[in-house]
Amino acid sequence: MSFNTALSGLRAANTDLAVTGNNIANASTTGFKESRAEFGDVYANSILGTGSRTPGSGVLVNSVAQQFGQGNVSITNNSLDLAVNGQGFFILSDQGSPLYSRAGNLQLDNQGFIVNSQSARLQGFAASPSGQILTGALTDLRIQTSDIAPSATTEVNLRFNVDSGNTIPAVAFDPNDPSSYNWSTAATIYDSLGNPHVLTSYYRLETSGATGNDWRVYTDLDSSGTANNLGLISFDTGGALTAPAPAVLNDSWTPTGGAAALNFTIDLTGSTQFGTDSTVNSLDQDGYAPGRLSGINIDDTGVIFARYTNGQALTLGQVALANFANPQGLAPVGNTAWAESFDSGQPVVGAPQSGSRGSIQAGALEDSNVDLSAQLVNLILAQRNYQANAKTIETNNATTQTIINLR
Repeated sequence: MSFNTALSGLRAANTDLAVTGNNIANASTTGFKESRAEFGDVYANSILGTGSRTPGSGVLVNSVAQQFGQGNVSITNNSLDLAVNGQGFFILSDQGSPLYSRAGNLQLDNQGFIVNSQSARLQGFAASPSGQILTGALTDLRIQTSDIAPSATTEVNLRFNVDSGNTIPAVAFDPNDPSSYNWSTAATIYDSLGNPHVLTSYYRLETSGATGNDWRVYTDLDSSGTANNLGLISFDTGGALTAPAPAVLNDSWTPTGGAAALNFTIDLTGSTQFGTDSTVNSLDQDGYAPGRLSGINIDDTGVIFARYTNGQALTLGQVALANFANPQGLAPVGNTAWAESFDSGQPVVGAPQSGSRGSIQAGALEDSNVDLSAQLVNLILAQRNYQANAKTIETNNATTQTIINLR
């Protein structure tokens, strides 16, 4: 019996050495979680229970428990490197089989999918064309690496002030004669092929009276020398725009180069007529040229933004995180990944910073949570335990040999 007791101690010490050695070997593995060998004593039970003088039958390895404490976060400045601050696991699809990991060293494959080094695809929530996150079913997250198509301008938003001290021009309007209008401004708009065009708008005081002033608005595209008459806009004696209501003018042009006709509105809401210089207060329009991917940004909630060379930014999706009732019950499958098991419970999936799930830190990686100093001490203790159990066997052997040698 004493031989078996010592042998169980050797096996337990050997397991402890293996666990400690594995921790030390993965001290620099991204997202690795250290393990701990847990032991239990063994007693032989009689029908009436264990006697008070039972010496025990050795030791068993009850479990090798992984410790899911937070590792240090190291900054990498790679936009596709992700770290989880707090609870939760990245969800990966390995040819349809879900895996869970804390290692966020990710990259793009040749189809634009976000993958790890084993080509497992990162899972998350898709985004609608308008940029709304579609929570619910998980999907493979993908970055649109191809050029985005151009979009023709459909709306120009222009807010300005015209000087109330202006007088009515003495000559008929001519876009080539600055004395025939009071003020002009220009904006870049885009046709259906993404070609930029300069839209110049002209403002000519038509009537001035005790009830307010009327201004006529003209436009010209690419300095063609011809102008569209868009009608009158009116301001009251307080300088507020009163007509048209709503303050929207319609304009249309046929650009050169084979593009479709440009039909757009000019929204003048908020424009004024005060006694100061004529100036533009704000200007934007919704058209854009073709664009190529220039950068990716992922915020704390896992929302993925893509920036393009044409100034556009698209919401492409959101990284999802999974949490478990018992993370220690997860089954390790290698490559710093785990699979769901009966002991872990089913995954609870949601957005970062929701529920008990942590936040995402982009441009960073979570280091291994192995305390190398503690592991080296454990290594010494495991070695000492192994030597002590070997000494027990040696002593039992000597005692047995003494009995055999009795005459």
